[in-house]
Amino acid sequence: MPGIRLIVGLGNPGKQYERTRHNAGFWLVQRFAAREAIALKNEARYHAFVGRHEPSGAWLLLPQTYMNVSGKSVALLAGFFKIPAAEILVAHDELDFLPGVSKLKQGGGVAGHNGLKDIAARIGALDFWRLRIGIGHPGDKHLVSDYVLRKPPAEEREGIDLAIDKSLEVLPQCLAGDLQGAMLKLHTKERA
Repeated sequence: MPGIRLIVGLGNPGKQYERTRHNAGFWLVQRFAAREAIALKNEARYHAFVGRHEPSGAWLLLPQTYMNVSGKSVALLAGFFKIPAAEILVAHDELDFLPGVSKLKQGGGVAGHNGLKDIAARIGALDFWRLRIGIGHPGDKHLVSDYVLRKPPAEEREGIDLAIDKSLEVLPQCLAGDLQGAMLKLHTKERA
């Protein structure tokens, strides 16, 4: 299986959003970049911060459009470098999982996530990989938009950071093409 060639972190740009739950995907990519000493540079042609993981050749992408038009950056970079959907990993916040839980899967629906919806529409495929970082659910679907745009309390943020730590451990396997092994490792940790 080919390795991941593009890791996308979903979030909203700007200071007012940087600590909100919706930016969990940004947090993961930023932490990976910091750990690997990858500079993320603002690239106007991709409407994103972009970096390169030299050992694997994979790109890191933080779209600087708003969440619901995240696909614009993904389509531009993936199109330019001819990266197929199956070699793209999108890290995003997941309402259906509690903080502390992260799961990896390929394809499937977009479950009302506007960032995923826009990516699928613009690249014309659903078979990209998703790294789903649990942020919990407010309990009522009418409260979701306010909930994702708020800063989580300290205890929840710790859980989200834990999920990101577990995800970072399996990223090398994802980059090397062992996505099944990465999934097994990540999901086994959930039960442990």
